[in-house]
Parts: sequence; structure tokens; C-alpha cells
Amino acid sequence: MGDALVTIEGGQPAHVALERSLRAAVREGRLRPGDPLPPSRALARDLGVSRWVVTQAYGALVAEGALDARTGAGTRVAATSWPTLTAPREPDHPAQPRPRFDLGPGVPDLRHLPRTAWVGAVRTAVSSASPGDLVTPDPRGVPALRHALADRLAVTRAVLVDADAVVVTHGAADGMTRLARSLHAAGHDHVLVEDPSWPRLRDVAAAAGLQPVPVPVDADGVDVGALVAAADRTGARAALVTPSHQFPVGAALAPARREALVRWARSVDGVVVEDDYDAEFRYDRRPVAALRALAPDRVALLGSLSKTLAPGFGVGWLVPPDDVPAARAGLDVHAGAPPSLHQLACAALLSGGAYDRHLRSARTRYRRRRAALLVALERHLPGLPVTGLAAGLHVVLALPPGVDEHRVARLAARRDVRVVPASRYRIGAATAASALVVGYGNLVDARLDEAVARLAGAVTEAA
Repeated sequence: MGDALVTIEGGQPAHVALERSLRAAVREGRLRPGDPLPPSRALARDLGVSRWVVTQAYGALVAEGALDARTGAGTRVAATSWPTLTAPREPDHPAQPRPRFDLGPGVPDLRHLPRTAWVGAVRTAVSSASPGDLVTPDPRGVPALRHALADRLAVTRAVLVDADAVVVTHGAADGMTRLARSLHAAGHDHVLVEDPSWPRLRDVAAAAGLQPVPVPVDADGVDVGALVAAADRTGARAALVTPSHQFPVGAALAPARREALVRWARSVDGVVVEDDYDAEFRYDRRPVAALRALAPDRVALLGSLSKTLAPGFGVGWLVPPDDVPAARAGLDVHAGAPPSLHQLACAALLSGGAYDRHLRSARTRYRRRRAALLVALERHLPGLPVTGLAAGLHVVLALPPGVDEHRVARLAARRDVRVVPASRYRIGAATAASALVVGYGNLVDARLDEAVARLAGAVTEAA
């Protein structure tokens, strides 16, 4: 197979370009099931790239099931690969093109996904899967992943929990859906939520029958005094909070407020749902322990791999509170867990050390990128306040008085820059000062300064 079948186009990393070219060749029938692919060294020589580029592309497609790699037999197009497309089909809802300068929040660095480690974990999963894993999987999740998650929560989040109490979910939203349904079935009809906050979890709670009640947030996290007042007013006995790193304000819940929140939950026989949002990424100190470590009898813990790996992994976890039967009822009979082989691969990734190596590398990369972003903001937008802990994948940029955040976002989009107005995450507080939530997770380092310069042009024009 020469470069007549695959090419490497500019404007994107070489291994991504090769992966896309190979994928297109399989989908369009130019490479058919069973066709052999050249050895990585030979294809690298033909294309004038490093061997690493080829092995990364091969590995990604093996993980997807498009290619099959066997020791001694080389790499081939999988016999059960995608069906050949006779003509490309236009999507019903065409996706918007990704901006060249992505300063949107909530997306990790997808260029540094540990693809090779994931391929190895998939192989381990396939070779180690038992008949029980494949035929009658436990709806709470395969034991190997639940044990791996329990071990990890103990070491990194100070959460001591038996593996049998861990429920594997399709992500944090799935976990929140299960909890909300259980609470609603037990008689809860309101849930206290941070304002501002990530809308997805409060939306799924509302869909399950729990009316969101907004509670303000400040530099010390959710205002527990206001939360108690809102609970007294509405009768709410459930609260959804992000104690480790509040989104989008970027605060950690102060120690006194953590204790006050737990006292409230115990006094009303309530439940606190802890969204452990990007808690692994703290750059100025070790991450604080999960709130559940303080009150396992009252706190349910939600987590996922969407920020540490990628949203597409679709794996999360839920640890219900120990002493609240209403929060545990029915958790193992709702949507069920992700596919067993996918769970086993995640277990291998977590247990084998590859996940920890990825996190160490990611923390270093994000810490440097955050520092570079702050320097660029001071250079191009001097004097504008930037808030948020040295943590996570975003900061909050305050805009000059009178400058409309939505207009800035539109003008930035014309400059091929994506930013998100802070008001997108508010429930109330319509009179709050204009600000932008500026992400740096999935931005190429070499483009960071130019991205901020273009954003500064949008702010200047809006003003």
C-alpha cells in the first residue's frame, strides 16, 4: 500500500492525519476486510514520517476495531470492520466546524490521549474476560473495574468504600440520573444546585422529577447559609455541589462550609451529591479530599473519565451514601453499565499504572499551559481580572464594565476563536458582571498567544 491509498494532509498532527486517511480507505472500500497493511517501518519510510506516527495511527484503529493486529501476522483490516460506503452520507444535522483556536471549557487535551496504553488495555480485557463477564454481566459493573475504582478512590480521594458499593455508570450525568430517579421515587421533589454551575447535571435531575433550586456561589464555594435558607423555604433535602473545584467560579469549598453542609444534611435526613469535577487537576497543592471522606453516611460521589481522558470513553462511577436507603434504591436496575469489555479495559488501564502516568504528564502540561495563558492575558488584555484556583481546565476572565459578553463571544467566533459567556452557566443572577469562561485544555500550545491576541481584538471591538 503506497501513498495512493493514504496521505498525510497538513494542518493537523501527522498521526491524526494518517489515522483519518486509513479510516477513510477502509470505509470507502479501498482497503477491504482481510487486506494486509505494510509494516509500520515500511509505511513510515514511504510516507516520510517517523515510525511513531504509523504505530499511533495503527493503534487507534485497532482500538476502534477497524484493524486487527496479531503477533507474527502483522496488521490487517479487520474481518468485521465497518461496512463499505458506496457514497458519503450527509449528516441530518451537520456538525459545526471546530474553531482553530478553541478556548472553550470542559474538554481535555485530546492530542495526548494514551492511545497505545488503551490498545494494550483492550488486549488485556479481551484475553482475560470470563464467560460470566460476557454473558451475564453484573448491572452494577464488572467486579474488576469496581475493585480498581475503590482502590483508586481510597488512594487519591481519601474515600474508603467497599467495591460492592461502587456502581459503574456511563458518566456523571448517568449517575445523576440514577440518583435523581431514586430520590424522586422516595419522595424528594427539589434539589439545591449551585448558581452558576454546569447545566447538564441539574438538567437531568429536573428530567427525573427534581426541581432545581439555585443557591449562590462565591470565592469560598457554595454559600451554605443561603443553601439552608433555600432548603427551609422549599423543603429540599438534597443538594448537588462541586466541593473540590466549582465550575465555573473555580473555587474550592471552604473547610467551615464543608462541615456546615454535612451538619445540615444530617439534621434534615438529607443527601449531598458530590460531583467530583476535575478533582485530579490541582496545580498548587495536592487535591483536597472528597467531601464523602468527611461524611460517607450522607454524601453520594459522582465521577467520570471525561475530563482526565476524553468524553468519548463513556465511563463513570457512583458511590451512594451509606445510610440513605432512598439514594441506593434501584441503582442497579436502571440503565445498566457500559459494555463489559470496555469496563475491563478501563480496569486494566487503572490497575496497570498507565492511567497514573497519563495523569502525571497531563498535570504538568496543564500547569504550564495555564501559566502561559495568564501571561498572554496580561500581555494582550492588561488589567482585566482573572479568577479561579490553579486547578482544572479553565479560568474566568472579567470583561470591562459595559462590555457585553455575548457580543464578545460572537466577535471572537468571527476571528475563529471559541469562548463561552459566563451567563450560559447561570440560573439567575442576570445582573452579574460580564465575564468569559476561558478554557485551555484542548488548545495547541503554539497557538495560545495568538488565540488570546484575537480574543483581545474582539474585546476591543466590543468596547
